[in-house]
Amino acid sequence: MDLFEKYTVDMGPLGKHARIEEGYFMFPKLEGEIAPRMKFRGKEVLTWSLNNYLGLANHPEVREADRKSAEKWGLAYPMGARMMSGNSDLHDELERKLSAFVKKEDTMLLNYGYQGILSVIDAMVDRKDIIVYDAESHACIVDGVRLHLGKRFVFPHNDVENLEKQLKRATRLANETGGGILVITEGVFGMSGNMGALKEIVALKEKYQFRLLVDDAHGFGTMGPTGAGAGEEQGVQDGIDVYFSTFAKSMASIGAFVSGDKQVIRYLRYNTRSQIFAKSLPMPFVEGGLKRLELLKNTPELREKLWTVVKALQSGFQERGLDIGTTKSPVTPVILKGDIIDAAGVAYDLRESYNIFCSVVIYPVVPKDLIMLRIIPTAMHTLADVEETITAFENVKHKLETGVYHTSELAAAFD
Repeated sequence: MDLFEKYTVDMGPLGKHARIEEGYFMFPKLEGEIAPRMKFRGKEVLTWSLNNYLGLANHPEVREADRKSAEKWGLAYPMGARMMSGNSDLHDELERKLSAFVKKEDTMLLNYGYQGILSVIDAMVDRKDIIVYDAESHACIVDGVRLHLGKRFVFPHNDVENLEKQLKRATRLANETGGGILVITEGVFGMSGNMGALKEIVALKEKYQFRLLVDDAHGFGTMGPTGAGAGEEQGVQDGIDVYFSTFAKSMASIGAFVSGDKQVIRYLRYNTRSQIFAKSLPMPFVEGGLKRLELLKNTPELREKLWTVVKALQSGFQERGLDIGTTKSPVTPVILKGDIIDAAGVAYDLRESYNIFCSVVIYPVVPKDLIMLRIIPTAMHTLADVEETITAFENVKHKLETGVYHTSELAAAFD
């Protein structure tokens, strides 16, 4: 089988000098029921790349709720933007229940996570205000920051000492402009698996005046005693002024929400452009969200099973000499040394020789001489899946270190 047929695809580092078959490394197609084992190019693979932390995507109660709601409402209802004609009692109910769950006064539903956080950032600041944000923030945060017409400062990932330096600069500038300061970080960083230094950041409020916005897409539903997120895990949920998460991870759906004090959320309802000028979240996603939140709250065994898999996977990797960085969450990176040829070889070998599908992360997300294999465990994986994966990764690491991938036929496709 010729993986690199008749054309060149410009895909940044992976595609710049290689002929790569479309749909293999980029835009791959996983087929079949959402599960730990799916089909890739016609054969079954053990899949570690789905943000289905609690296994709700195919939970029978969720599927039934989705089916009934779609049958009852269709995908059009309600019509119009929330402010004009797109509101409903069920939208209000989901917001109330989310507020109670994350221990905030009020909540606003958002249509999408990426669009939502970008628009929330835009709404919260004007040209007089200053943004201070973590350097490893997700692209949606970076794009939101780019919309800001005022000054912005960045601090190295979780470097609280440097953050304080930026807060001093921001404070001086805010005193001149009459503006405020918004600090932005993540609850769980989706590549490294690190938690944001929320406890330390909240402690800085004793010295500096700022509001804290936390994007907890990967922490909501997975972290903390009740699953309320990284703020609950670190005991500082009260110190988070604006709490954001998406439904696309632990809730396995579409949509997002932002929570905070009533005054702040009321302001956002009237100023978040992506919601004011867009159709309301369709009813099946709202009713489906209610069912997912109910399961998230009332079936802690799903979160417990997730963490059983996470701990077995992460400890197993470490015992076999594999570097998983400093993750403190279910997100599990495996960090290897190698170049772009190695990365292609590792990905191909895992999929073709070991029937394991995971995300392969390369420069510029990680430095040029590193490869990150990003593993997303779920409550649906088994300990047998874990052992199979650890053994495969151990073998791939040995091949990488002995130069196998540079001498393979695959390497010949790279100039």
